[in-house]
Amino acid sequence: MAKVKVFKGSFESLPAIGDFVTEAAQAAGLDESAVYAVQLAVDEAATNVIEHAYRDMPPGSVECTCEILHNGLKIVLHDHGRPFRPDEVPDPETDRPLEEVRPRGLGLFFMRKMMDEMKFEFSESKGNYLTLIKRRK
Repeated sequence: MAKVKVFKGSFESLPAIGDFVTEAAQAAGLDESAVYAVQLAVDEAATNVIEHAYRDMPPGSVECTCEILHNGLKIVLHDHGRPFRPDEVPDPETDRPLEEVRPRGLGLFFMRKMMDEMKFEFSESKGNYLTLIKRRK
C-alpha cells in the first residue's frame, strides 16, 4: 500500500520530505547506502521543483507517494509547476575537473546514478511526475 503526503513547495519542507522518504526506504528494507541514495535523490528532485518548477510563482505543493515494492521502493513526486523536460538539460561534462564544471546541472546526473530507475512525465492538466525506483540488493 502506498503512503501519500503533500508538502508545501518551499525549502522549509525539505527536511519533512526527507524524513518521509527515509521512513519509507527503511520500511522497504533498503540497506543504509540505498536509504542514503534515496534521501539524496529525493532532496535534489524536491529542490529542483522548488527552484525551477515554482520559480516566479506562488509556492505550490509537492505530493510525495512512497510505495513499497516486492524488491524495493517506488517514489513519485508530483507538482503543478512549469513543465520539466529532462531531454532539454545538457549532460554534464564529467571528463573535466570538478572545479571547472558549472556549479549547477549535476543534479539529474547524480539522481540517475543513485537510483535504479527514473522517469519524468508531464501533462498540461495534471502537472509534472517524477518516478524514482530503488531496489534492494
